[in-house]
Order: sequence, then C-alpha cells, then structure tokens
Amino acid sequence: MKLIERVSYLNKLKDVMETPDIKVITGIRRSGKSKLMEAFIDYLKDNIKNANIIHINFNLAEFADITECHLLNEYISNRYDNKKRNFVFIDEVQMCKDFEKVINWLHASEKYDIYITGSNAFLLSSDLATLFTGRTFEIEVYPFSFKEFITYYDSLDINEAFKRYLLQGGLSGSYVYKKDKDKYDYISEVYDTLIIRDIKQKYRIKYVSLLNKLSEFLLDNISNLSSSRKITSVFQNDNEHVDRKTVAKYIECLCNAFAFYKFRRYDVRGKHYLATNEKYYLSDHAIRYAKLGTKRLDYGRMLENIVAIELKRRGYEVYVGVLYKKEIDFVAKKRSEQIYIQVSYNIDDKDTFKREIAPLLSIRDAYPKMIITVMNHDSYTYEGVQIVNAISWLTLK
Repeated sequence: MKLIERVSYLNKLKDVMETPDIKVITGIRRSGKSKLMEAFIDYLKDNIKNANIIHINFNLAEFADITECHLLNEYISNRYDNKKRNFVFIDEVQMCKDFEKVINWLHASEKYDIYITGSNAFLLSSDLATLFTGRTFEIEVYPFSFKEFITYYDSLDINEAFKRYLLQGGLSGSYVYKKDKDKYDYISEVYDTLIIRDIKQKYRIKYVSLLNKLSEFLLDNISNLSSSRKITSVFQNDNEHVDRKTVAKYIECLCNAFAFYKFRRYDVRGKHYLATNEKYYLSDHAIRYAKLGTKRLDYGRMLENIVAIELKRRGYEVYVGVLYKKEIDFVAKKRSEQIYIQVSYNIDDKDTFKREIAPLLSIRDAYPKMIITVMNHDSYTYEGVQIVNAISWLTLK
C-alpha cells in the first residue's frame, strides 16, 4: 500500500516530543494511528542519534505473550538504557490487561517519553484523566483530508479527484481496491468492526439490534437536527420498545468510538449554547454510502459532512448557529477567531443563493462570513460574504 507523510500530525508529535505528557494517539479505527506512530519512530531514528526506541505492537505475534501489566513493565524496564534518550511506543495498548498501571508506573519514573495508541473505546478523551495520573496530550487522527487524497492520487486532475473523494472518502485502506464494491465492502467492514468489537465489547451492549438501527438512523440523517427524545419517538412509532435513556447512551457510545461527531447548537445573538437538538456528522462521509448504498446520493449533505470534519481537523470548535429562527450551518471558533459558514453544493439557482446567504447577512458582528460551494470559477465577495470554491477551501495551506 502506498504511504504518504501526514505532515500536520507528525509536526504535532515533534512539538510535544520529550515533554512530560503521556502522548495518546486517538481516532476512528483504520484512520492511520499505527502508521503515524511508525512514521514518527522513523523520524526519531533519522534525527535523534542517541534515541533508545522501545516499540511494542500488540498486533504482532511476537508480543502475544505480554498479557498483563507486570510482564509489559518488565519488557520495557529490561530495555531501558540510562545513557540514551528512552522513547516508549505501545500500539493497541488495551490488549495488555491493566495497561493503565504500566503507563502510570513508567510516567512516574520520569525516565521515558511515552506514546500510545489503542482501540478507540478504551482510550476515550473523557477517560484519559481517570486512567492516567500524569497529564495527557491527545492527538486525534482523522481519515484522509482532501489535500491528503490528492497527494495520494497525485496524477489525478483536481476536479476529478474531488468527484472521487466525494464518493470514496478518506479511509485510505479502501484505496488499494480497484472496484467500488470492494472499496465499500472494506469501509463497511471497518465500521461493523467498530460497532461489534469496540463498542459492544467496551460497553457490554445489551440491545445490539437497537444499536444497529440507531446507527442506520444517524447515517440516514446526517446534517439533520436530531435529539434522543425525537429519535426515541420515531422508534416507538415503529413499535420498538425503547426508552430515551438507552437511545442517548447508545448515541454517546457511537460518538465515543469516533464514528460520529455531535455538533451542539449556538445562539449567535444571545451568545449561549442551546440544550436541545444537535446535528451528527460522520468521521468519514463514505461510510454512509458503504452502509446505505449509493442509490440515494446526496452531494449537498456529503459536502457539509466534509466541511464539518475539515473544520475539526483544523482545530476549530464547531457549532450549529441559530439566529432569529434561521440556521447557520457552522460557527467555527478557535481562540479569538470565529467564522460563520454556510455550505451548499450548488448556489446557481437565485432562490437557493438567497436562502443560503440570508442568515449570514443577518449577523451584525464583524467576524468573517462565507458560503462554501462547488463552482467552476474563482471565489468572490457578495455584500461582505465570501463565496468560496469548495476545492480551493479544502486545499488551503
């Protein structure tokens, strides 16, 4: 399989190298966490002359006998070199029983620079402070961005690449297959493994059929406002015996495993967050096609999903904006920066253009406002609102 250098993630690892933090690499299954770790190890070998690298990959048979924390601690301790800079890398750390004890022992010794990856359900952001006594630094790895996609397919015309990315997504393990059916079979299997192995195992899911049905509902309702109460009502109307608490818990499980991301609503005028109704977006938009089929192609929703994840990838906190009962697709915040964004696949129709731009024109503050769309000409400005070509925005440096 062809590999590309994922520069932004490598730079994050370089920036925190040899800080006292426990570095935790997270992200959806098959997003490239292990390959990122290997790439960083190669960087250390090439640039740190006295690096002592201790690498345990529990995917490999040679580490199968390290089944519990004392054995893992012994393995690492036996390879410590007090004359060198000691780096510890553990891939799929949850496969060692009581792994958190080892990490805490290593961290307390102040002798190692520690990096770990693991199954998403076992290394949740919300659990890190509980698992580890030391400070953690989380690096979340997403599926390939469009920029990474065109780096991988460097011979493709950029417009053709964008069409393919809309359908093929960013789970790069699917790229080795030539037929679309095989690509989607791979993506579907990755998603099913996430549901069956990660979520079911971690949370001991009692109603697996409900989890599957809920997953399909969210897949079918990407970018629609949803709530556990509303979904419960829909299921009950279909004669499902289910309560809102269980639905809310299962949605949380799906988000914890990085299958979906929840975007809360934000009142732009009142400057406060709203407690009811959210939107859910997929970690990779192609999962929807893999699970529901391509007969109901919806490029508008998929572009919105791509923009949502790209904003997360760029480090923004992202919300759904509400202003005078009008909806703004995204309010993106990063420290003092704030951007209002509408996403529409096609705004050639005058009525569509008016509908999309109206909420942005209603905003009275001075933060940037833009519509991201697909068009065959350069970006331009309309009454202070930037009308931005999606391809140009996705390939920004």
